[in-house]
Amino acid sequence: MMSKKRILLAEDEEHLLEAIKLNLELEGYKVSTANNGKKALQIFKEERFNLVILDVMMPEVDGFVVAETIRLENTEVPIMFLTAKNTNEDKISGLKKGADDYLTKPFNLEELILRVNNLVKRGLKGEDLKEFNSYKIGEKTIHFNSFELVNEDGSITALTKKETMLLKLLIERRNEAVSREQILETVWNYDVYPSTRTIDNFILTFRKYFEPDPKNPVYFHSIRGVGYKFTDNQH
Repeated sequence: MMSKKRILLAEDEEHLLEAIKLNLELEGYKVSTANNGKKALQIFKEERFNLVILDVMMPEVDGFVVAETIRLENTEVPIMFLTAKNTNEDKISGLKKGADDYLTKPFNLEELILRVNNLVKRGLKGEDLKEFNSYKIGEKTIHFNSFELVNEDGSITALTKKETMLLKLLIERRNEAVSREQILETVWNYDVYPSTRTIDNFILTFRKYFEPDPKNPVYFHSIRGVGYKFTDNQH
């Protein structure tokens, strides 16, 4: 007997959460639920899922930030947004955060089930694909899964988990300014609020690792009043 496919459903409207959960369970899925973004992230870290369904407007942490945080750890699991926002800008924003599909409220439950089935199937096919797990900056290569930096001479520098997550966020958003708030929400996940100086220190460390001249950075930039930007025109 095949094991049940698992879905994480995060939705803060209780009646909608229950209706979707019931319908997905009738389709044979095992459903874990959360009524806010912070709880969704906690559950995601504890279990393996075949699909994540996220309401955009949720308390604690919104769906967009949940999706970005999940994408730092897992580039494969399909993500679907449920939202009352239906402008093209919102859809584009959601897809940029790593979503695979976007369903606008109010929606037809039958359509939701069809889309869920398609995403789960697509996710199963994609499990064999190579994950985005390494990235080269100059002559050095970051290995995200092993938290290692391989230097030009083959020696290895160990990276902390926070360093690896921050590098991955900046690299995934390369050539874009990433706000301090996004970094705090995505990398520190609201658990602890480090000071701006903490992030500055990470950036200084990255410059030591990667910049030919750390005082004149070409890769890691501080954008005054906004945040930080990783620039790489080779990729």
